[in-house]
Amino acid sequence: MNLGKRGPLFVGIATLVFFYSAGRIVAQTRIKPPNASDAVAPPADRSGYDQGSGKVGAGFRMSSLGFGGEVAAEVTHSTNIRGGINFFSSSRGYNNDGIHYAGDLRWFSAEAHYDWFPFAHALHLSPGVIAYNDNHVNASASVPGGNSFTLNGVEYESEPANPVSGSAKLSFNKIAPTVMIGLGNLVPRNGKHFSVNIEGGVAFQGSPKIALHLAGGACTFTPLGPNCQNVATNSAIQSNVQGEQSKISDDLSPFKYYPLISLTIGYRF
Repeated sequence: MNLGKRGPLFVGIATLVFFYSAGRIVAQTRIKPPNASDAVAPPADRSGYDQGSGKVGAGFRMSSLGFGGEVAAEVTHSTNIRGGINFFSSSRGYNNDGIHYAGDLRWFSAEAHYDWFPFAHALHLSPGVIAYNDNHVNASASVPGGNSFTLNGVEYESEPANPVSGSAKLSFNKIAPTVMIGLGNLVPRNGKHFSVNIEGGVAFQGSPKIALHLAGGACTFTPLGPNCQNVATNSAIQSNVQGEQSKISDDLSPFKYYPLISLTIGYRF
């Protein structure tokens, strides 16, 4: 089935439904001894633990991945499973080496985490994964006729009669492991319903992938006058386009370790 542009939306909804359903199943199937005489060993000390509380929580999330929602379910007294989706979009223009880029940033991701509370309080460690990473930037590229620009360190002038134009795209690996540390719990064990969860961490999303395509006329100057060539078909210019693409990729390589910072306001059901 081809979901087209609605695919990310279906992925996000499916992620939240999955984690909510999993949480309900975990909550309903937890096995407890019917009375004290059936217990094999004395129960662990759970001071302050509200055993009658709900085992599923949800929240609104603001993070470096965008805005979205999370659902968490208690697995054991000291662990949760948690999943969420994130959205963000923005448009802006910028210049690089004389080329103007008008970019549309589109962030969408679905993530899953396993929260471990080592001290049975708010502090937690959360290994996880961005299971669907559709964060990308699409941009148009242009150089007004008569303006100079450089490709891979070589200077050109955009041909007035056939100005340079094209497109660029930035994307990342579709799956990215994550590790987080934070304070807070979407499924509080103290009987409270509302919660605040603050986290920081990193996503290992690999080096950004850059695709740069240019067309139009690019001119160099010789003692005999300007020498204008078609950017799309001239092998020397195309080689410099590829070099410029690699240069941009190198400049953005630190983003293979993407910082994660988030704040979630939650409610336990």
